[in-house]
Amino acid sequence: MKNKYRALAAAVCLTAPLLSQAALRVNQAGYLTDDLKSAVYLGNLNPSDVSFSISGLEGVAEVDSVVTGAPWEPADYSARIWFSSLTTPGDYVLAMKDRNGAVLDVIRFYIGDDAYTRNGLYELPLNYIRQQRCGYNPVLGTTCHTNDGFVVESDSIDGRHYDVTGGWHDASDYLQYLTTSANSVYQMLYGYLKSPTVWSDNHDARGDKNPNGVADILDEARWGLEWMMKMNPEDGIYFNQIADDRDHKYAGLPAGDSVDYGRGPGLDRPVYTCSSHPTGLMKYKNRSRGLASSVGKFASSFALGADIFAGIDSAFANELYRRAKAAYDIAKANPGECQTAPGSSPYFYEEDNWVDDLELAAISLYRKNREKEYITDAVNYGRMEPVTPWMGADSARHYQWYPFVNLGHARITEMTDGKIRDEFIRNIRSGLDRVTQRGSDNIFNYGIPFIWCSNNLCVAFVTQAMIYRQLTGDNRYLAAETAARDWLFGLNPWGQTMIIVPEEITKSSPTDPHAALSNTSLHGKAGRHALVGGLVDGPVYTSIFNKLWGVTLRRDDAFKDFQNSTVVYHDDYSDYSTNEPTLDGTASLTYMLGRLASKNTKR
Repeated sequence: MKNKYRALAAAVCLTAPLLSQAALRVNQAGYLTDDLKSAVYLGNLNPSDVSFSISGLEGVAEVDSVVTGAPWEPADYSARIWFSSLTTPGDYVLAMKDRNGAVLDVIRFYIGDDAYTRNGLYELPLNYIRQQRCGYNPVLGTTCHTNDGFVVESDSIDGRHYDVTGGWHDASDYLQYLTTSANSVYQMLYGYLKSPTVWSDNHDARGDKNPNGVADILDEARWGLEWMMKMNPEDGIYFNQIADDRDHKYAGLPAGDSVDYGRGPGLDRPVYTCSSHPTGLMKYKNRSRGLASSVGKFASSFALGADIFAGIDSAFANELYRRAKAAYDIAKANPGECQTAPGSSPYFYEEDNWVDDLELAAISLYRKNREKEYITDAVNYGRMEPVTPWMGADSARHYQWYPFVNLGHARITEMTDGKIRDEFIRNIRSGLDRVTQRGSDNIFNYGIPFIWCSNNLCVAFVTQAMIYRQLTGDNRYLAAETAARDWLFGLNPWGQTMIIVPEEITKSSPTDPHAALSNTSLHGKAGRHALVGGLVDGPVYTSIFNKLWGVTLRRDDAFKDFQNSTVVYHDDYSDYSTNEPTLDGTASLTYMLGRLASKNTKR
């Protein structure tokens, strides 16, 4: 800091009104002591006509620098306020004043290496994932969907009943997808693998508050793995989805689900098989052409589960390994994407890539058994898609390039050396380059396309950047990584944390998410607090918002002063496109937050 601390100025009033011409944005979770630290100013006053200062218990100081940036509509001016030299832990206030000394805006922030562990922040995603459980739900204390389900879209076993109760609801409806669930399992297992000592044990395998000697993140991953085993009930049979958009006729709590799929209200739901041809029982069909994307996800999650659970439950691990090898063989023999099934509306997960799934499955099996054929396959598949195609793109269809982060590249790099390692480091770096360059011309340094579930892509970028730093020690993307992480915690145009968190952690968090629990008058364990930890979809292009079916706002837009002609975000139950928490997006937070909470993080 440039000046010695002075006494805290009484003029800096923490209740100063937010004027339309001035707004400050910070990371509301806080900054680690060695973080690149900055805030953003948006407003209609030239930054040269205002001053910025930081107040703490020891007094008031100037900031390091103020760098004017390109305007962010509708504000006429923007600037980034840097204060990286401030490393003393504590609570602070950033204040902005005009030339006459009048306070225009103030905002609180925190500095400390416990920024992501205070109040258990780093484990909050597990709270939301636990709340999404189907079958027995420990948060609600109820059971649901215990009759699932009967097979559809199959030539040989149509109408047959299989017990597929379990797993998680995908988002705020009650559909269940292998695609997102398997990715969620892998993300949690990987988050544990890379930060094994940070995760606590407060719950048992059922999700009830009762420590069982196993980290909660592994209990949650196992819940998903056990459901995936039900979705693979016999050798050669793989299911892809439970229920379809008829589900949307019901908007209450899961235990009361009364939708009739032709078997009676609230009874068993359809179970779609993994199919290599277009599927869909009603007006719309997908564009499936193979099995590899879905069955490959079975293989990768089973393989990593076998590796991690080997020292916890050897019989379980051995069965996972057997299934992983069988799934890999079928996925390899049936290349192509296997998409989810639409119904009466045109929306489904339009996954168009599959080599990344086989790459991850092969390298995960190689880590388990060190058989050369798997590393050879992994490298070959990885070379077919060196960069996940959304990276650097302006747009993409819904879940077109999924998973949003290619962990196969990272795992190959971890287990190879020489030219192959260098090649895959370049692949990882190329994706980071594209996103970083795309964000270089805006004040938020944000290069993520504003497609549906943009927050998931943001977490994927942070994950890839953190992995790259861990592998190489190269900090060239640290500024972009930090900006994307800060965005998730409120340093964005709306000043809104994109993760549902308690008020004691952040100033502004989603209060009206698109979810039955937040839309229903409930008592006891249920209510908005049950959604804590959920990552909402995030901002979308205005053009997307204006075209989606059934999207409205049910109350005045609290962020109307910060919406623009290009991108919008609404904290409103009726906007399922920007404010719906999702299973896989939330699970993808576990690697990032685990690393931020870990003392072993290389920074």
